[in-house]
Amino acid sequence: MIALIIAIAVTVIAATLIIKRYQPHTVLLLSGLTLFAATALFFPEQSVIFRKTDPTGWTGFDIFEHIHGIMSYRLAGLGLIIMAAGGFAKYMDHIGATNAMVDISIKPLSRIHAPYLVLAIGYAVGQVLNIFIPSAAGLAMLLLVTLYPTLVRLGVSKAAAAAMIGTTSVLDLGPASGTANLAANTANIDVAIFFTQYQIPLAAFIIPTICVLTYFSAKYFDSRDGHVVVAGHSAPVGTMDPEPVAQSAPGFYALLPILPLTMILIFSKLFIAHIEISVVTAMIMGALLGLFCEMIRLRHDLREVFKGFMVFFKGMGTMFSGIISLIICAEFFAGGLKAIGAIDFMIVTAESAGFGLVGMMFVACILVAVTAILTGSGNAAFFSFANLAPQLTASSSAGAVSLLLPLQFTAGIARSLSPVSGVIIAVSEVAGCSPIDIVKRTAIPLGGALIVLFTYNVLFLSAS
Repeated sequence: MIALIIAIAVTVIAATLIIKRYQPHTVLLLSGLTLFAATALFFPEQSVIFRKTDPTGWTGFDIFEHIHGIMSYRLAGLGLIIMAAGGFAKYMDHIGATNAMVDISIKPLSRIHAPYLVLAIGYAVGQVLNIFIPSAAGLAMLLLVTLYPTLVRLGVSKAAAAAMIGTTSVLDLGPASGTANLAANTANIDVAIFFTQYQIPLAAFIIPTICVLTYFSAKYFDSRDGHVVVAGHSAPVGTMDPEPVAQSAPGFYALLPILPLTMILIFSKLFIAHIEISVVTAMIMGALLGLFCEMIRLRHDLREVFKGFMVFFKGMGTMFSGIISLIICAEFFAGGLKAIGAIDFMIVTAESAGFGLVGMMFVACILVAVTAILTGSGNAAFFSFANLAPQLTASSSAGAVSLLLPLQFTAGIARSLSPVSGVIIAVSEVAGCSPIDIVKRTAIPLGGALIVLFTYNVLFLSAS
């Protein structure tokens, strides 16, 4: 209980400082350090980190070795995705490709005369794309390159566009999703069956709900903030701090920003299953194709073209200093919560609650949501609680899937309600606002999604 009190106190202090706009990197790093130090001093026997087979030899150094481990892991995976996408976005801005794409796409979209309708539809499109691009951060960065500038040019505020993009992967749909595979394996069913018979019917209710609430929520917050919808003039198009943009880029340059997304979709289980292209690979190929186009277009000044490609690498560095470092600090803080036993306490509480299946579903979903919001990771939250489902539903005819499905969806939804989530951090950085501002905007659509989720599952369990 003392460990839980320490964890809650540190979390409340950290949240308060972040809300008061203290530098979140430093707040999370020091908060994580405090939790690890408290664990090392008072509860060393309960932390896996201090019982590793290859420690440094002293507990104090093991704490910082853990930061090293997080950096190595994140830079090789999520961090590289975000950096490559950020560098690609910067280079597309630099050569004028983003502006070319927007200039073409703005014409038919502007005829709708309903920018918030386009915003709402954008969520549904993004959620469908999530089936083929299971990386939440990767999909968000692709949409920030393609859809975000178009929405901003139509007149939607930067924060509204970014918040919508931050919700596009909340359901983790499809056989490529890690949480969907874990849920299917835990329920002892094929992942394709889990997707078609369980995920899709529930998603058919949640997706329209989020679309409708995104429409009204965005209008409300933009109106409250004094945003005036003026198509084509509301904000700069570039998704990053813009470099000098090449003038009069050819019209076909509009295809360059969507090339990585197109390649990822084509070389997937949707079309060509035996070839697979990762987000990072697609971004590198897209940036190099842009370079080759510039070499042909500006062949009289190759020195400047070669120099201009440094924008790609500078963009990667910018993403590391602003976003990746914050994700690393957030994960270190989450590791501190796990080390001191706060997460284990929640799991034990779920096991010993003793409620009926419906009550157990609510308790488990609340614990998963709290874990996801605190850690910024839907995977961490779901992986922590998924193994409880078979034993909690052993006496029910509904089966483990009746608890696994709401847990999986709750974990993804709560991830986009967390100000320390990698996706929320990324979109807030692009929009030039705080993660808290983005979370305020996602709260209404995702709150509605949770209501629909719980209602659907209560009816499902009642009918079982």
